[in-house]
Amino acid sequence: MGSDKNTYIGLFAIGLILFGWMYWTQPSEKELAKQKATHDSIVKVQQQREEETKIAAATAKTVKKDTSTSAHDTASHSNDSLASIHKLESEFGVLYPALKAVNNTYILENDLLKATISSKGGKIESVELKNFKTSAGGPLILFKPDSNRFGLILNAYSRETATDSLYFSLAGGSNINGKDSSVAIMQLNTGNPNKYIQYIYSLKTGTYLLHCKIHIVGMQDVLASNTQDIALNWSIQGPSQEANIQNQQRASTIYYKFYQDDIDHLSITKDEKKPLASDISWVSFKQQFFSSILIADTKFNSPSIGCLKNANPGFVKNYTAEVYIPYSRTPDESFGMSFFFGPNNYNLLKKYSSDNDLQLNKEINLGWGIFGWVNRFLVIPIFDFLSGFNLNYGIVILILTLVIKSLLFPIAYRTYVSSAKMRVLKPEIDEIGKKFPKTEDAMKKQQAVMALYKKGGVNPMAGCLPMLFQLPILYALFSFFPASIELRQQHFLWATDLSTYDSIYNFHFNIPFYGDHISVFALLMTLSQYLYLSANQQLMGTGGTDQMAKTMKWMMYITPIFFLSFLNSYSAGLSYYYFLANLITFGQTFLARKFINEDELHRKIQANKLKPVKVSNFQKRLEEMAKQQQARKR
Repeated sequence: MGSDKNTYIGLFAIGLILFGWMYWTQPSEKELAKQKATHDSIVKVQQQREEETKIAAATAKTVKKDTSTSAHDTASHSNDSLASIHKLESEFGVLYPALKAVNNTYILENDLLKATISSKGGKIESVELKNFKTSAGGPLILFKPDSNRFGLILNAYSRETATDSLYFSLAGGSNINGKDSSVAIMQLNTGNPNKYIQYIYSLKTGTYLLHCKIHIVGMQDVLASNTQDIALNWSIQGPSQEANIQNQQRASTIYYKFYQDDIDHLSITKDEKKPLASDISWVSFKQQFFSSILIADTKFNSPSIGCLKNANPGFVKNYTAEVYIPYSRTPDESFGMSFFFGPNNYNLLKKYSSDNDLQLNKEINLGWGIFGWVNRFLVIPIFDFLSGFNLNYGIVILILTLVIKSLLFPIAYRTYVSSAKMRVLKPEIDEIGKKFPKTEDAMKKQQAVMALYKKGGVNPMAGCLPMLFQLPILYALFSFFPASIELRQQHFLWATDLSTYDSIYNFHFNIPFYGDHISVFALLMTLSQYLYLSANQQLMGTGGTDQMAKTMKWMMYITPIFFLSFLNSYSAGLSYYYFLANLITFGQTFLARKFINEDELHRKIQANKLKPVKVSNFQKRLEEMAKQQQARKR
C-alpha cells in the first residue's frame, strides 16, 4: 500500500513537472508571428520555384518524333504545346524570349578579386577575394552561386517578373580581358531589338569597387503605366570564413547610411527585418572581417532590409535588401551604382569614402562616443605607425601597450599618491572607527572621517578620478582588437590567429559560462588580474571601512573569474593586451611604493592639520543636510 501511495505521488509530481514544462515552453505571440512569417517566406519561395519550373517545362521542346505514335496524337500534342507557348507569350509579352536559354558564366577579375557573372539573371553570382583565405586555408568566397539573388522586379503584362529568373547574354562592347579594366555588358534581350535592359559591369585594376550601371531602353510601353520606380532585390547567405561561428554572428549584420545623414545598423544579437523611414546612400551586408556593400551613385528609395541567423552549417546570417530605383518612363534611362567587395579595413574604407562622404569606415565597430574617438585618434594612428615597421603583431601589441601605459602614467601616479595618503591616515581612521563602533553612529563616524580628510588636505576622490580617465582607453581597446582585420590569421607564440581565441585544448562539450576550449592568453590574463588586485590591496592599502575591505576582497576573486568566462572565446590579441597591461600596472604600483616617501607625506598631512580649514559652500550644505538627517532620527 505504501508503495502504491509513493507511486501515485511520483506520477503526480511527474504530471506537475510536465504541465509546468508545457506552460513555460509554449511559444509567445511574438514567436508565433515569427514562425508564421518564416512559413510565408518559404511558401513564397516555393511558389516562385514552381513558376520557374513551369516556365522551363513549357518552353522546352515537347514535340519529338516517335514512330509508335499516331499522326493524330502527334498533331494533338503539338497543338497543346503551341497553345502553352502562346499562353506564355501572352503572359510575358516581349520578355518571352528570355525565359529559356543556356546558362553561361563570365569572369571579371583584377589583382584583388574575381567576380563570376551568370547569364541567368545577369547577376554577380560569386566573388572571391584573392589575397585572403578562410580559416581552413581555402579560397575566401563572399557568397556562392546557389546562395544569392540579385535582380529587378518588372511590373509588366499585369504580373511581376524577377529578372534573376530570366536569361541575359553577353552584349557587344564587352571587354572581359582588358589590361587596366574589364567590362561585361549583360543584356536582357526581348522580342523587340529596341527594347532591352543591360547590366554594365566594369572593374579596374587595384580596387575592390566593381561598378554597375543599369541601362533601360525602350521599356516605357512594356512596364505598367503607373511605374515610377523599379524594385531591386538583393540577398545573400553569408558563408562562415572564420574558426568561431559565434564571434562571426556577434559581428555580422546590415549597416546602411541614410541619404545625406548618418549611418545605422540592424540588431547584431537578434533577427530583425524592417522598412526604413528614409532613402539610403548604401547598404552593407557586413560580416566579421569582410563586407559586400551596394552603393548608389545618388540614392536608393524606399528601402526595406532584413538580417536573420542562418541555421544551416557553414553559414552565418541571411541578408536581404529591397530598394527602389527611379524610373521616369523615358526611352533611354540609366542608374549608376557600385559594389564594394573587400575587407573591413578602417583606413581602406575611409579611403573609398573620402570623395563623397560615404562614411563606409563607420561600419567597423570601434565603440560609441568617447570610446570610438579614442580608437580613431589615438589607438589606430599608433597601431598603424607600429605596423609600418613589419614587426610581428605580438610585438606591435607589446609596444602599443607600453606606449599607452606610458601616456597614462602621470594620471596613474596621482592614484598611487592618493592611495599612499589614505594608507598614512589609516591608523587615525581606525581610531575613529573604535570611537564610533555602533551602527547608529555611522553618520557621526563618516563626518569624523571627512573632517580628518579635510584637515589633512586629502581628497578621497583623487584616487578615483584618474581611474575614470583610464576607463575610455580600456573599453576602446575592447572594441578595437576584435574588429582589427590586421590581426586576422597572424601568428604569435602558440596563437595561430590573434583575431580569435588561442585554443590549446578542446573539450568537445560546452562548459556553462566558460566554453568548450582552453585559451592560454585568457588564463594568463586572469592570473595577472588576480595578481594585480591582490598586490594592489597589499601594497596600496586602503583607508576604507571593514565593509569596503570585504567588498574589495570579493572583487579580487570575482573579477578575474568574470573576465575569464568572457574573454575565453574572444580575440587572443585582446587577452594578450590585458595581460601585458596588468603586468605593467603591477610593476608601476610596486615602483611607486618604493619611490613615494610616506614619512614625508605624513609630515605634510600633519602640517596641513594646523592650518585653518576653509569650508566651501558645498561642504556647508552637506554638513547641514547631515545635521537635519540626525535631527529627524532623534
